[in-house]
Amino acid sequence: MIREPDQQLVLITGATGNLGRATAAAFARRGARLALLARDREALERTRDELGTGITVECLACDLLAPDALGAELARLVERHGRLDTLANLAGGFAMGTPLHQTSDADWDRMLDINVRTLLHGARAAVPHLIAGGGGAMVNVSARAARPAGAYMGPYSAAKSAVIALTETLSAELRDQGINVNCILPGTVDTPENRAAMPDQDPGDWVEPAAIAEVIVFLASPAARAVTGAAIPVYGRS
Repeated sequence: MIREPDQQLVLITGATGNLGRATAAAFARRGARLALLARDREALERTRDELGTGITVECLACDLLAPDALGAELARLVERHGRLDTLANLAGGFAMGTPLHQTSDADWDRMLDINVRTLLHGARAAVPHLIAGGGGAMVNVSARAARPAGAYMGPYSAAKSAVIALTETLSAELRDQGINVNCILPGTVDTPENRAAMPDQDPGDWVEPAAIAEVIVFLASPAARAVTGAAIPVYGRS
């Protein structure tokens, strides 16, 4: 069962990034309780402070690549709040690379770690709590570059393709337990980093993090109760 946002405890991984902050703000406007997870406690506290007052926000300084610590942190979180309703798996990252035949194992490992293993560890820690709470939602982040893949981004595209496959697997395994699992495929996102990296392009065609956050909130709401296993493009005009 997916509850209304104002009845939810929402766990957001990668909460200090551009999309994480926008998603936290979107859920906060709807009255959700928030658990913000990232490695940097100071950045988490800045994100919490940006949300203003009158909102229940917990800051979880935890490494998604340390599964035992993550599991213990989530167990304590649920003990304090009673249940977990939504997991927004937003942790991830992008890097251009070399031609595929020149790509190092280290480059492969980095893209798989930050885009796939973070998802796997987040799901492993959160799903038992979602089941125990009677259901909920999980939203993962793939990318437009997953379909089709582009030159010089083999590890990134492969990792984001894996996110789609894992989303479909999790959906098939969990839908009968009241948990909807979907992923989004952003195009070029309008962030300060992308503006600096691509100064000759028109950011007016890119997708704002706030617009993507609205899609995430929708997928974690009762309005999307019939949507599971989907890979949803959020390209805008990019």
